[in-house]
Amino acid sequence: MTSVNPAPPAAPVAATATATATEEAATPPSATAPPAAPWSALVSAALLGTERRTPPVVVRPGRSAAAALLDAAAVSTVRRRAGLRPALAADRPAPAPDDPRPVIPPAARRRLALLLADRGGTGGSSRRGAAPDLTELLPQWLTAAQAHGYRAPEALLPALLDAARARTDLRPAALALAGPRALWLARFHADWKFALRATDARAAPGAEDPGAVRRLWDEGLFAERVALLTAVRRSAPDAGRELLADTWPTEHAEDRLLFLDALREGLSPSDEAFLEGALADRSRTVRATAAELLSMLPESAFAARMADRAHGCVTLVPGTAGPSGPRIGVAPPRTCDEGMRRDGVTAKAPAGRGEHAWWLGQLVEAAPLRRWSERFGGRAPEDIVALPVADGWRTELHDAWCRAAVRQRDPAWARALLGAPGAAPEDTGGASGGSSRDPAKLLTVLPSGERAAWVAGFIAAHGLADAFRMLGVCAVPWAEPLGRSVVDALDIARDAGSYPWSFSGVMGLAERCLDPAAADRLDMLTAVTDEPEGASPGAGGYWAEAFQRLVGTLRLRATMLAELADPPDPGSPAEASAPGVPPVSGTG
Repeated sequence: MTSVNPAPPAAPVAATATATATEEAATPPSATAPPAAPWSALVSAALLGTERRTPPVVVRPGRSAAAALLDAAAVSTVRRRAGLRPALAADRPAPAPDDPRPVIPPAARRRLALLLADRGGTGGSSRRGAAPDLTELLPQWLTAAQAHGYRAPEALLPALLDAARARTDLRPAALALAGPRALWLARFHADWKFALRATDARAAPGAEDPGAVRRLWDEGLFAERVALLTAVRRSAPDAGRELLADTWPTEHAEDRLLFLDALREGLSPSDEAFLEGALADRSRTVRATAAELLSMLPESAFAARMADRAHGCVTLVPGTAGPSGPRIGVAPPRTCDEGMRRDGVTAKAPAGRGEHAWWLGQLVEAAPLRRWSERFGGRAPEDIVALPVADGWRTELHDAWCRAAVRQRDPAWARALLGAPGAAPEDTGGASGGSSRDPAKLLTVLPSGERAAWVAGFIAAHGLADAFRMLGVCAVPWAEPLGRSVVDALDIARDAGSYPWSFSGVMGLAERCLDPAAADRLDMLTAVTDEPEGASPGAGGYWAEAFQRLVGTLRLRATMLAELADPPDPGSPAEASAPGVPPVSGTG
């Protein structure tokens, strides 16, 4: 028998292969195993199990099929590795680009590392506790750091890219802070390819380089072309429209829709002819978008056509003898004719809507708002809105005016339709009467200070039940009257024995949007109070916990802003805050 020296103990796979070779050497030629089975066959047998598939190996007496399969796999592994040829050395990657922005200060750098490490949140726990939710503070931190003009330290770029991959809402701010080095790094990791696709319109060539613009428009990916069109429209609107007009007939319908939507940037009367042509597009959604853009041009022929149709349906009925004064009469269109359909009016009404009301709403929504004053004898918007509407058409008419005010960004009409914040909710677009108007959208038309004051008055009069979406459109941090009204309403809800979980959304907004300077005067709310009769059991403890979390979050936000305001330390290494993560070298 041939003797074989045992394999060194540091190589278990090689030892298995040697043992198998020893058995083969001791076996007569007639019993030698056939040629080695393909690797794929061994893998299939291992995945399915030897009880379901006979392994393609010789099973000697006294040995199990599983052991024989493992032996064959060990031998095959050695053969596969031994057969590899050394590969030629690849070219080294180009060096990472420079980022001249200052790195964030040391304390803020440590804060970012903590926020990124805690981005998993509280998991599946239903009770948040009194500790601040760092996950919800990360977007605000990124926005504040970007406002200071900082860049992220190189050692934190991998964690920052991971966070942006997991949360799309973080991507714009995270990639802006990460800068060009993150894009360089993303080329080497499949999970970060999203960063390469998130093309910023500001990085696209401008109208001053027509050759580069044309090449990118003809050869670029769809996202790059949309970003390019947006960038060109921003600096030279006519050049952007002409760029789109050159290839318009050959674009796919879904692409035409997004390209047309990009014309909102720099929209002007010079776009009217192109948009009029788009009204004849074969895609219904493209026609509807073209009609919407034309309705934003009050002097366009389209706006005049829609105004004539709407004014034919809505008239001022003079007052008669007696107490009745003037009112608005409504006669909806009887049919949706070819001209209306060409101008973007959808003939088929949604489920639950009457056809005539549906057509009327589309006509009024597209008509220029400023021409209604002429129609109603020079009345101001608030006077027109105050007129009674005959035959139960008030809701349909006012809802259409609300949509028109948002589309045309008309503050006077938005203010009139919102009414006084202390009015009954149904008079400001509440759910009663089947109204579909959205006060939050109307508020976006108003200046930020007026918006906050209106919402503060609404909360003081009606509480927080219907205010969540309104709060979401107010500027951050909330102005003092708005913040005070929110805290007062929460305190009133606690004293009334309300369920604290019903206000968790508003409490979360308050943690992110209240002015951090309010933390000290909110301390008195953190104590556990006596529960009023009829309150839900344990509500007092939950409310105290929620206010403790609110105060703690406000103080943490104040600390975060102070850390970002510290002067950056140019001598501090960028990777000091995240030991163990290799820095991105600028030398390749």
